[in-house]
Amino acid sequence: MGRRIFLAGGVGAAVLGSTRLRAEPVRPVRIGVLTDMSSLYADCTGQGSVLATQLATEDLGAGPSLPVEILSADHQNKADVAAAIARKWIDQDGVDVITDVPNSAVALAVGSVVRDKNKVMLASGPSSSDLTGKACSPNTIHWTYDTYALATGAATAVVASGARSWFTLTADYAFGHAMEGDVRRVVERSGGKVIGGVRTPINTPDFSSFLLQAQASGAQVVGLINAGGDTINSIKQAVEFGIPVGVQKLVATVLYITDVHSLGLETAKGLQFTEAFYWDLNEGTRAWTKRFVPRNRDRYPSALHAGAYASALHYLRAVQSLGSAADGRAVVSRMKEMPTDDPLFGKGSIRPDGRKLHPMYLFEVKSPADSKYPWDYYKVVQSIPADVVWRPLGEGGCPMVKA
Repeated sequence: MGRRIFLAGGVGAAVLGSTRLRAEPVRPVRIGVLTDMSSLYADCTGQGSVLATQLATEDLGAGPSLPVEILSADHQNKADVAAAIARKWIDQDGVDVITDVPNSAVALAVGSVVRDKNKVMLASGPSSSDLTGKACSPNTIHWTYDTYALATGAATAVVASGARSWFTLTADYAFGHAMEGDVRRVVERSGGKVIGGVRTPINTPDFSSFLLQAQASGAQVVGLINAGGDTINSIKQAVEFGIPVGVQKLVATVLYITDVHSLGLETAKGLQFTEAFYWDLNEGTRAWTKRFVPRNRDRYPSALHAGAYASALHYLRAVQSLGSAADGRAVVSRMKEMPTDDPLFGKGSIRPDGRKLHPMYLFEVKSPADSKYPWDYYKVVQSIPADVVWRPLGEGGCPMVKA
């Protein structure tokens, strides 16, 4: 069902450190990193998210005596598999919090299990804005990003540049559906129009027929509403069709640094996108990355790795404050009460609907000539303040938010 990492004293097959919180209770806090180890999100989450969570336990600091254990498992991008793992972890293994959870359909399923059993989900990997909207929960914190913020940054900038007509290629599952709706709202609010679109299967190797439809539409913008391996494949094939250099503009609504590394700068140069984190933003992000990279096979952190670290660190601080991880709703409530502060996202806060607030950035991928050192891939086009980029609290439809 997965790998277990013991971060306390001298027990277990893989003893990787020690973190202590309080003398009582003695029972360890158990963190389950539920992630994609083998498919299209493995590079931007996967083992890197397990490592990021481990770094959070190391950075908690000296305190009294509660050990922390980390378990991990591959959800295979299947909601039923993920829900079964979550139930086993909670019922049999005593897991208190489930983290990472890339793939919005998976996160929605796991969030339901966690709520029923009064544990915690730190959704640092999925992006559906429904997680703080109609599917919000007193047991879930949504970290890193969401479809509304991603659409607000990239789509607003593209329409403002004069590219007003859009055709969308949308991954056919919860994330894609939510993002498609958010992109449409932002484009239309900015004076543009989505003139067509097509739904694409997740993890498909061949986008040719979809790209041909996009070309035939005559839209000024082809919006790729997908992520991970699907984004890589669709961009590569779009380049082969000549879309980025023709009369149409290619826009990736979700792009990770691991995607850019796989594509290469010659293919990805000029792409603009919205993201919450970049390893080379400031001294804090660079210092953390220097610790992360040697332990991650020399691969640099994605924003989702950063989210796994920061959300776990804040969670553990809340548990430390309460002295117990037993009551999931109480821990989430304390997380919302406490200001957030970490070296990757800086100072921030968590809203009543569970949305973690921090600035986002509009990045542009550098050309090969502009890149001066390893993984020097992005330049900042603009910083987008939290009060601009996130959906207003009253507009999401979260039942926990009073009208």
